[in-house]
Amino acid sequence: MSGLQVAQGLLACPHCGGPLAAHGRAWHCPVGHSFDVAKQGYLNLAGGPEPANADTAAMLDARARVQDSGLFGFVEQALDDAAGPAEGGTVLEVGAGTGHYLAGLVERRPTARGLALDVSRAAARRAARAHPRIASVVADVWRGLPVLDAAVEVLLCVFAPRNADEFARVLAPTGRVLVVTPSARHLAELRRDYGLLGIELDKHDRLLDTLGARLRHRASTTHDTVATLQPAMIDDLIGMGPNAFHAPPPARAAERVTLSIRLDVFVKA
Repeated sequence: MSGLQVAQGLLACPHCGGPLAAHGRAWHCPVGHSFDVAKQGYLNLAGGPEPANADTAAMLDARARVQDSGLFGFVEQALDDAAGPAEGGTVLEVGAGTGHYLAGLVERRPTARGLALDVSRAAARRAARAHPRIASVVADVWRGLPVLDAAVEVLLCVFAPRNADEFARVLAPTGRVLVVTPSARHLAELRRDYGLLGIELDKHDRLLDTLGARLRHRASTTHDTVATLQPAMIDDLIGMGPNAFHAPPPARAAERVTLSIRLDVFVKA
């Protein structure tokens, strides 16, 4: 199976929670709710309009250039190590964006299938092309994940919104949730020089409190690197995330930049 077909037996109707199955160019639940497949190969199960802060095509272009450069290769390796084999299982990424991290995990696990969820239709279009064994779906994590109970072996959440109740619901009994958040050192130089959005000092504590209410925290590790970046890459780093909505000034010179993230692993409580 390839494309959306890999999601057979995995998706749930956003209206009634019943299982969705593909019938030609549409997906149906047992009570008759129907959802058409977009011509770009994704399925829209968001159940509402796209929010104003959804990633734009320009943001995703910038993110793709940064990811393709290998700058965040250390994050890919950390996720791969933490995910385990996941042979024959389902890997779900919430807020998948381009689908880059998900595609890497699926590619290295020949019998795994991937499900990319994002509230942005532009992101869904990209994720639909990220890997043959990835199904791309538009969904809003705060409206509930259109995924059946206990269907996911590995759940990725990389710089994305976190819904503890839904993560716990869709996670298989032996599954794990991998959450990547920026540490206080992440892009510190750019935040200082370009007036970017800050990182709360208690961000990690709040993460543990929020997800820890429904999932058991297994491990937390910090991964970082330092790189000297040219102005175009600095512009892309700023433009690929929420800072893009605040129009900071363009970079004028190369700069030495710290990239630092925390990776937390959660399992069923």
